Amino acid sequence: MTRLRTRTARTAAAGLVAAAALVLTGCSATNPITTIGEYEASDGAGTTLDDVRVLNMLVVAAELDGPGVLTGAVANDSGDAQEVTLQVGDEEPTSLDVPAGGTVLIGTADAPARYTAVDVPVAAVAARPGGLIPLSITTTTGGTVELMIPVLDGALPEYAALLPGATPSPATTQDASEPQPEEIVEENQG
Repeated sequence: MTRLRTRTARTAAAGLVAAAALVLTGCSATNPITTIGEYEASDGAGTTLDDVRVLNMLVVAAELDGPGVLTGAVANDSGDAQEVTLQVGDEEPTSLDVPAGGTVLIGTADAPARYTAVDVPVAAVAARPGGLIPLSITTTTGGTVELMIPVLDGALPEYAALLPGATPSPATTQDASEPQPEEIVEENQG
């Protein structure tokens, strides 16, 4: 009789464990996986037109109607060179030649040598810092799209050197591929 109770208790315990496992895994079956969705992990906005990716686009300006600069990147994932035209608000359009498989950095004065860097000044930014301004993007194969991009001021250190008239400091302009001073000290000690 004791043996029957032990077997029944084990069977019941195994059934409870199986039921608990089903209940607990059922929660994840009804929730979407959030890491699958693409999103802009940056301060700026971006889009894709055919094989051209427009990344982290934003304008840095100190004030409404003051001068500013467009910053971001344009990457060409196709096997052919692409002409990309950018127009911030009512400013004059700027054409970029983006090589096949290449990336053009915009508004980055001290880009690593492996990238093409282009300055796109904005004479009069038609939005206050914290606001949005239209950016029209045209590619040879993907057509035209208008994107609303943020206007940021120089409050964040990474954008302070981009403000028109700002003097870049060595810390903000050092090439990321160069060893940082603290890395050199650690190598000499280690």
